[in-house]
Amino acid sequence: MGRDEFIVAPCNENALLWIDRWPDWPATGLALYGSPGCGKSHLAEIWRARSGARVIEAAAMTVHNPLELISDAKALVVENLPAEVPEQALFHLYNLVGERGGHILFTALEAPARYDIRLPDLLSRLRAMPAVAIDDPDDAALGAVMRKMFADRQLPVSEDIIQFLLARMERSFLAARTIAHEIDRAALAERRQVTIPLAKTVLAAVGGNTI
Repeated sequence: MGRDEFIVAPCNENALLWIDRWPDWPATGLALYGSPGCGKSHLAEIWRARSGARVIEAAAMTVHNPLELISDAKALVVENLPAEVPEQALFHLYNLVGERGGHILFTALEAPARYDIRLPDLLSRLRAMPAVAIDDPDDAALGAVMRKMFADRQLPVSEDIIQFLLARMERSFLAARTIAHEIDRAALAERRQVTIPLAKTVLAAVGGNTI
């Protein structure tokens, strides 16, 4: 999850530029949003390593006082921001970090300002902060991710198989991770090399196109 392991592609380079821009952010908060597995948490970890931020799950705000969650922290990552987060708790947390001259990095499936927020002051803050999309990847990015995942597992996979998978899989980083994991698991379980028939079996299991 380090900076060196992050694969930069057109779909995420703008988000990385915002992470690198810190602490010169125009607002207390910055949101990274996109589909599951697109790299939001990886970018959040890169920022955490630079900023020393504390990391919390947004769902934790339903049962804890914001002060208990962040203590004296000036940098905070709030992961998986959903619409059901208590608005007053989020509002106080945002203000508290802002008063300390700190920053909050949010990760979410969509821009936080699009949520059905009823508290006007909170909505105005969410709308004022930058919200940066991580788009779905192109073939070059997907291929790079899969090559890295197979390499991390020390699993030899030919370029022909990579191209076979790219032509038939769902266009998402989450699908790439799932397929790489399942191919690795199947190859280990069956004690066999990765072949086109094995790739077809995995695609069929995860819902990809095998034709």
